[in-house]
Amino acid sequence: MEIAAIPDLDPEINEVRAATANIVNHYIIPNEENLGYDNPERPRLAHEVQDAVKKAGLWAPHLPKEYGGMGIGFMKHAFMNEVLAWSPYSNPLFGVVAPDSGNQTILIKYGTEEQKERWLKPLIDGEIRSCFSMTEPDAPGSSPYAIQTRAVRDGDEWVINGRKWFTSGAKGAAFAIVMCRTEEEDGSGGVRDKMTQIIVPTDTPGFNIVRSVPVWGRESNHCEIVYDNVRVPVTNQLGRTGTGHQAAQDRLGAGRVFHCMNSVGQMWRAFDLMVRRSIEREVHGGKLETKQFIQGFIADSYIDIQAARLMTIRTAEVIDRGGDPRTDISAIKIFVPAAMERVIDRAIQVHGAMGVSGDTPLAGMYTGARTLRIADGPDEVHRIVIAKNVFKRYHAGGSWDFGV
Repeated sequence: MEIAAIPDLDPEINEVRAATANIVNHYIIPNEENLGYDNPERPRLAHEVQDAVKKAGLWAPHLPKEYGGMGIGFMKHAFMNEVLAWSPYSNPLFGVVAPDSGNQTILIKYGTEEQKERWLKPLIDGEIRSCFSMTEPDAPGSSPYAIQTRAVRDGDEWVINGRKWFTSGAKGAAFAIVMCRTEEEDGSGGVRDKMTQIIVPTDTPGFNIVRSVPVWGRESNHCEIVYDNVRVPVTNQLGRTGTGHQAAQDRLGAGRVFHCMNSVGQMWRAFDLMVRRSIEREVHGGKLETKQFIQGFIADSYIDIQAARLMTIRTAEVIDRGGDPRTDISAIKIFVPAAMERVIDRAIQVHGAMGVSGDTPLAGMYTGARTLRIADGPDEVHRIVIAKNVFKRYHAGGSWDFGV
């Protein structure tokens, strides 16, 4: 991976990108075969890489300095993400482990001092793990207001009943942050004021992991959970009652930009692998690079990557300056994973049988790209959001300004 300084960019961002690339290039990519989670060499290698990351001052870019992180802010983290994404092993080795990283961010913003001491501090220190429990099998994930898991107030306790699935990282987690419906029995309160996020220790009676949900035919740690009269103190709720939806949006909005920059980084590596393969591989009397089909693949992938990257950076800039990013976030959420799918598909085709094997990261990248078209809201919902925002502007007598 070659990372040159970007002209007119904040020098600190260029420094962060270069330092990140140095560790990914020299410590992670050369050791990918031994960094698999079932490899006995992983603990030793991971410890060495994490030491190098911490010495370089690159640990936990999502956290403020007072919580042991880099404190670099949104834009620098976004630019850092495209470099980290060159390897599927980078983020955990830099202290960014989903869903813990998202839970840490929510606890910092909404947690009480007591909650931070009990849950956030050991989570950051790596003493415990966590999970985020929102998606339900019986409610469309495209409509967060359709959530049926209910928390009813009983004195000083919330009593939670419901069923969740795709609760990532549930096995081995010390606690879950659970999205619950908390409206009054008479149904009072607006639709947006009916959700609350509540911390549930996983050893609480009634917290039952039913199964791990297979993903792409493989075992996963995305779990289905039944909450059966789970009782936790009212003090376990995050923020005031009814702020659950806003907390979820705080998590998902910036997260979509990070996911897209991560996708750009994966496309970047897939492109690199494809070009190198076309230069090295000889077939039908010549190198692959001499075939017009392959030249077309390279050109189309270059276009997809540049378009995806520039759209995502623009969205990050809108967020960073305090603008309204909703339309742009929906646009990149649609375009970038689809572009990633195309780029990786071409790279797989150029690699032939090797492309679908475990000898390259391409197969994992491809399934990840397809999954991302559903995660963080399906494409169809984001298309509706874009159209509604455009119509709203025109119905108000204005027009759309693509320069803002």
